[in-house]
Amino acid sequence: MKSVGIKKLYYSISEVSKITDLEQYVLRYWESEFEQLKPAKNRAGNRIYTNKDIKFILYIKQLLREERYTIEGAKQVLKSWTPEEESGEQLSLLPTDSAVHQPSAAQPALIQSEKFKNDMKEIKSFLEELLQKLN
Repeated sequence: MKSVGIKKLYYSISEVSKITDLEQYVLRYWESEFEQLKPAKNRAGNRIYTNKDIKFILYIKQLLREERYTIEGAKQVLKSWTPEEESGEQLSLLPTDSAVHQPSAAQPALIQSEKFKNDMKEIKSFLEELLQKLN
């Protein structure tokens, strides 16, 4: 039985495409549109994605496909949000400014709701199961 705690450090674009259910060309396009999405490249020049990158991609996908933001609208939402630096385990759902407890007009109401938190927990569980199957 494989350990659940062991995860890959890096994923290829084809693996990320399968995990996120997005075409590779979409991932490459989003790199050009969203400045926060910058996967590293290996010596051969191939993209290598981290778990943090994958979670960020899933967040972008949610904004564009579920919440129906335009790319420009999603960029505005993402300006006030940053990935969690320390663990890389999850995207921080807290604004970068000090007004943590007061919602701003730029923050969609869904992000502050329990539904959003539950959706993120489901995505996390799904990814953990998928990673376990891939390893």
